[in-house]
Amino acid sequence: MSRNNTRRGSFRSSKADPPATPLVRLQKVLAEAGVASRRHSEAIILEGRVSVDGQTVTELGLKVDPLVQKIQVDGQPIHAERKVYYLVNKPEGFLSTNDDPAGRDRVIDLLPKTKERLYPVGRLDEASQGLMLVTNDGPLANKLLHPRYGVPKVYRVQVAGHPDREALDTLRTGQEFSDGKFHVEAFKIMRTQGDSTFLEIVLKEGHNREIRRLFARIGHKVLKLQRIAFGPLRLGRLDLGEFRHLTTFEVRQLKQVAAGQKVIGEAPLDKPELPAAPKPTKRPRTSSRKPRS
Repeated sequence: MSRNNTRRGSFRSSKADPPATPLVRLQKVLAEAGVASRRHSEAIILEGRVSVDGQTVTELGLKVDPLVQKIQVDGQPIHAERKVYYLVNKPEGFLSTNDDPAGRDRVIDLLPKTKERLYPVGRLDEASQGLMLVTNDGPLANKLLHPRYGVPKVYRVQVAGHPDREALDTLRTGQEFSDGKFHVEAFKIMRTQGDSTFLEIVLKEGHNREIRRLFARIGHKVLKLQRIAFGPLRLGRLDLGEFRHLTTFEVRQLKQVAAGQKVIGEAPLDKPELPAAPKPTKRPRTSSRKPRS
């Protein structure tokens, strides 16, 4: 699929006004507007080449509102990017990286072309699917991914076989790997189906292929992995390969989480449970739609 002609998804935007823009350092505004790197932007300010609302700035530390105040460099106005936020249902086979020398399909290829530089928040491996947040709000993205804030991410996982409670408990206590100790925050067995088991898993830290490696360690191969929640965001009924704008309320919730505040509905799982008795269930809904070429 070409990166230049992809137009998938139902483009829905919130009608509400966007949240107020917080004041940010002038050099950061210059960098995000593409004037120069942040360090070079500091030098430009110290050289007296920048003005805010007609007043020349020659010292660092000034905070501005880039959407309200008039900022010029060498007499030319700069245009600050408006922050945009998308929720995408990533299909299998798409990469959650912006740079791929092999030219494979990327999550950002599912979105319409914009002047903003968008990037996914966190990663889902190529074989996984589900909720991804895509934005140009770098500070928010960094906070959402920082271990200090422990933003929960919920996954629906199908594994081969029927892991017992003792094995699953080791996922909570943690397993040592070459790149650190991995553990799940919580788990819940949803049902069994034939020779496989469906679970919901909560992570608060993200390591490369963490869930797959943990289950492989206890002898159960992951057959299917889907992220269904990220902090207060829920995948809902969004089809594979489709996307939507976040609502103003959802953006506000994300910023509350990033500030360390509690959000109602943030904890999606109960305490770990023992496997329930098998019962007839419908097959999980999947999309038969294929990426356009």
